[in-house]
Amino acid sequence: MSSYGQRLRAAVEQRGALCVGIDPHPGLLRAWGLSVDAAGAETFSRRIVEVLGASVAVFKPQSAFFELHGSAGIAVLERVLRDIAEAGALSILDVKRGDIGSTMDAYAEAYLADGAPLAADAITVSPYLGFGSLQPAFDRAHRYGRGVYVLARTSNPEGGQVQLALCGDHEGSVAQEIIDAAKFANIESGQGAIGLVVGGTHSDLGCDVSEFNASILVPGIGFQGGRIDDLPALFGGALNQVLPAVSRDVIGAGPDAAALTARVEALLGNRS
Repeated sequence: MSSYGQRLRAAVEQRGALCVGIDPHPGLLRAWGLSVDAAGAETFSRRIVEVLGASVAVFKPQSAFFELHGSAGIAVLERVLRDIAEAGALSILDVKRGDIGSTMDAYAEAYLADGAPLAADAITVSPYLGFGSLQPAFDRAHRYGRGVYVLARTSNPEGGQVQLALCGDHEGSVAQEIIDAAKFANIESGQGAIGLVVGGTHSDLGCDVSEFNASILVPGIGFQGGRIDDLPALFGGALNQVLPAVSRDVIGAGPDAAALTARVEALLGNRS
């Protein structure tokens, strides 16, 4: 069984380092001329994969925009995840789950276990009940060859209130403690299954990712103000680990296939 890190490297080598978000936001559905319901979300999301599925390495469906349509929306999400896999791309399901004990165990089983209806190649998780609370997700990721992206330094400006706070008696920030814990967990497992979420909207990250040893998902590119051109200065020696995530700046170009493709080609050109 190949690891998530191995599959991600292969996909990026073949298609380039880019993650396209699939966010069927009501405003985007309207802009596409679609209804704001599960049917509109399905047309929107599956069209993105239909057009870009052979050229984009990774897609990131945002679970919230499917959940707001209830069970019908969740059924759409299942089909979108299946479409992504059939297109030969990887999926990062953006769910940001984080809990303790049996609840975290259930989340991990729902999104990372083989055969689960909502299983993705990787998910996003929140460590703010303690890094160790995420162990069930790490265990499933290692067992099934999947990935977990831990929120470390998020793209929203409010995040710094918690993430840049000093951690107990240590000199490092909370974000740095998370980064270091993820690095050592990857060393211990040898799989590189545990990645980070580090936003690309900051002029200074306020933390050190230079020695991190797995994938770094970088949201905030485009609509939130982050720029791909700024990534080398922000991430330095860790640039090869960076997976930029772009949502509205790509999917806002739809439903026209040529426009969607042109946005992706322009972004990949900036990474070359």
